[in-house]
Amino acid sequence: MPSVLSRVLRLSGVAAVAAIVIGIVRSVRPAPKPAVTGVASWEPMVAKETPVRTSGPVQFTSTDAWVEPVDGVCPASHPIKGNDSSKIFHVPGGSSYDRTVPERCYARAEDAEADGYRQAKR
Repeated sequence: MPSVLSRVLRLSGVAAVAAIVIGIVRSVRPAPKPAVTGVASWEPMVAKETPVRTSGPVQFTSTDAWVEPVDGVCPASHPIKGNDSSKIFHVPGGSSYDRTVPERCYARAEDAEADGYRQAKR
């Protein structure tokens, strides 16, 4: 029995040395370079225009429905003033329009209502 055990140990030692030598040879030898054909094998990455969703479980609004006021004044293209804290919007000619400092400016009253604002009562 000791002769079988010594043979197994000797064989495993030889296998370990062979594995070490193979690992060293593979780490020293440079990896083969891939063949260059000059033609891409995939489609080019081009930005595709994503469609704007207008329906679904969430109400979508267009990205230009409201703009930030400039120096506390709404631009002429978006005259409706929206107040974020009260969620009330003011239209030109309303009693509080001139003294309202807007956080958002809307082009149409429907856009403000779509964002959850209500129109001022006066």
